[in-house]
Amino acid sequence: MTKIPPLLATQVIVLSLLSSFSIISVQGKNPGVVRTKLLGLKKEEKLSHFRLYWHDIVSGPNPSSVAVVKPVTNSSTGFGFISMIDDPLTEGPEMSSKLLGRAQGFYGSASQKEAGLLMAMNFAFIQGKYNGSTITVLGRSQVFNKVREMPVIGGSGLFRFARGYVEARTHYFNLTTGDAIVEYNVYVLHY
Repeated sequence: MTKIPPLLATQVIVLSLLSSFSIISVQGKNPGVVRTKLLGLKKEEKLSHFRLYWHDIVSGPNPSSVAVVKPVTNSSTGFGFISMIDDPLTEGPEMSSKLLGRAQGFYGSASQKEAGLLMAMNFAFIQGKYNGSTITVLGRSQVFNKVREMPVIGGSGLFRFARGYVEARTHYFNLTTGDAIVEYNVYVLHY
C-alpha cells in the first residue's frame, strides 16, 4: 500500500478548505433576494384555473391543424406524423362561443404501440388582463384515455415562471373528418 507523504496530505486539506471558502464568498456577494428584486417577482404565487375548449379542425377549406409530416409506416397509431396547429381556444364547446386565444404549436404521434401524442403548444391569450400572455404545455397525451394530464412548463407575460398542469378531456371527436373539441382545465401557479 502506498503511503501519502504528510506534507502532501496537508496541502490537499488546505487547498480543499481554501476552495470551499472561495465558493462561500462568491455565493455571499450575490444573494438570491437581489436577483428576485431584479426580476420583478412579487412575494406570493397565485393559482389560476381556466377551463377552455380547444378546437382541432383538420377538415374543410380553412383547417387549424395541418399535417406537415406523414407517417412513414402503415402503423395503426400513425407513428411519425406531425401536425402544426393554430387552434382556437373558446370559452364554451361551441365554435361560436367567445374566442379566448389560440393554441399554437404542434403534436405528433410518438408511440408505435398505442395512440400517444407528443403535444407542444402555447396557449396564447387575446382577452382581458391575460391578453398577450402565454402558457406553455409540453407532454404526452394518450388520446383514448378519458382524462389526459400534461405539464405546464412555463409561460410569458402574466404567466412568467408558470408551472402547473392541464387536464384534457375529449368533448367531441368526428371519426370521419378527424375534427375534435377537447376541454382543457388548466391549473397554473404564477406570480
